[in-house]
Amino acid sequence: LSFSSARLSSSLSASAVISEKVNGSHSSSSTPPKIRLNVPEKARTVISVCTSGTLCTSSYMDEIQGAPFGSFVDYVLDDKGNPVLLMNEMSMHTVNIQKAGSDSLVTLFAQLGGPNQSSHGQDVSRCSITGTIEKIDTSAEDWDTIRMRYGIAHSYADQVMDSPKFHFYRLIPRKIYFVGGFGVSSEWVPPPEYTEATPDILAKDASNIMDRLNRDHSDDLLLTATQILGVNEVENVRVTGVDRLGMDMRVTSRVPRRKNKLVTDEFRVGFRIPVISVEDAKSEVLKVFQEAWEKENGVTWGSDEIPGADIPVLKTAEDSLM
Repeated sequence: LSFSSARLSSSLSASAVISEKVNGSHSSSSTPPKIRLNVPEKARTVISVCTSGTLCTSSYMDEIQGAPFGSFVDYVLDDKGNPVLLMNEMSMHTVNIQKAGSDSLVTLFAQLGGPNQSSHGQDVSRCSITGTIEKIDTSAEDWDTIRMRYGIAHSYADQVMDSPKFHFYRLIPRKIYFVGGFGVSSEWVPPPEYTEATPDILAKDASNIMDRLNRDHSDDLLLTATQILGVNEVENVRVTGVDRLGMDMRVTSRVPRRKNKLVTDEFRVGFRIPVISVEDAKSEVLKVFQEAWEKENGVTWGSDEIPGADIPVLKTAEDSLM
């Protein structure tokens, strides 16, 4: 398996109308089967997993007045998924907010991954929440819960949250924008749908699962691409996402009769049942690998059933520069 430096074309688009393959059948449909999280669930998952991001306010500094001003901030979520920030009244972003007034808009940007993970930069999911921000009064019903969550998530908070210079602020979403990664779909998410969505149960462990699969199971991934996804002359295959409903795979292969031409497509390999733990997810992934191996080696089950025939598979995006 050669990990060549093939880049995913910028024309790789989300598949809303391309032919979908699910359990061996083909159809043209804009409604994918339930082997993928919906976009509100994905957005809520990103915001839930991250505990820090970039807060963009409008600058009131001379010579850059009105320009976007980005600040690194920590946050937690309240029960509705609204980000809650603990901010120093002297910080530049706090000053910008106070001068702009209560109806002014800010944007919080959060992104999965990090410098120590194999997936980072433009290759990972991210989410922007734009809305108004309001100071939380000590009489708020969830005041104690907010303090507890913030203290658990950010160890320094206990030292400053009682200072008169620090205050909690709640970001009330007006617009939410989700991007699935480089060359993957992006979509606006209605705030009510975001509020009702549930973060994925594997969210905090997904990155470690992906890293291990891509590091230790290259042969199994190659077999999955050839035997389950039906891709020939594979050059590179890697897992780009894992959640309770399945895993995402990016496969780069050579075009028949044009050996110097590489194409990259995105696939969704669904689990037969939603998982509820990391161990369940490992079990489902290993079942996929086992059935790919059995198919490669000509193993058949009762009534000549072919291994892997009922694994739900969806082609989610394709390279259009053919």
